[in-house]
Amino acid sequence: MSLSPVKKEILETLSHNDKAVKAIDVAKESGKEFRPVMMHILGLVRMGYVTSPEKGLYAITQNGKEALHMPEISKEKAESILAYAPHDKAFHFYAGIGKPVDLHAHNFRDFANKVQRAGLESVQFHMNRGDFEAWINELGDADLAKKVASLKEKNLVGEDLCSQLHDIVEQRYIELAKLAGQPVYPE
Repeated sequence: MSLSPVKKEILETLSHNDKAVKAIDVAKESGKEFRPVMMHILGLVRMGYVTSPEKGLYAITQNGKEALHMPEISKEKAESILAYAPHDKAFHFYAGIGKPVDLHAHNFRDFANKVQRAGLESVQFHMNRGDFEAWINELGDADLAKKVASLKEKNLVGEDLCSQLHDIVEQRYIELAKLAGQPVYPE
C-alpha cells in the first residue's frame, strides 16, 4: 500500500522514538498542526502501521517499519552490529580536518560513552559532514543511521545535540544487546 508523503513523514517521526508518544508530540516534532496529524495517525492505526498500546499514546509497528524499508533485525544481525570493530573500522573523532581528538569508538556502547567526551566542536564537525550516520551504516544499522541523521534536520547544536546523540545510540545499544542475548552495560 502506498503512503502519502504526510503519512510517511509521521511514520518516520514515530520511528525516531523508542517508546509510544502522544500525537501532540508527533505534531510538534514534525512541525505540523495537531488535528491533521491525529487524523493521519488514526488512518495509520487502521492500516496496521501504528499501534496504540495505551490510550493517547502511539508507536510504529513492525509493518510500519517495513513500509519505511526498515527491516526487522535478527539476533544474528544484532550480534554483528554490536561486534567489536577493529581499529581501522573504529570511529575516529576529529575537531576539524587534520585535527584529531585522540578518541575512537569500536562499537555503539563505546561510541555512546565517548561522544560525550569528544567535545562540542567534534560532534558538530562530524554531524555536519554525515560521518556518524556513515559509520553506523557501515556497521550495518540503517535504522540507527536514520535516527542520527534526523538530529541534523532538527537543527540541534551544542549540549542538546550531544545529549540526544548519546541517548539515541545508548538506547539502540541496549535494544540490540537484549535482542542478541548479551548482557547490557549502561553507563
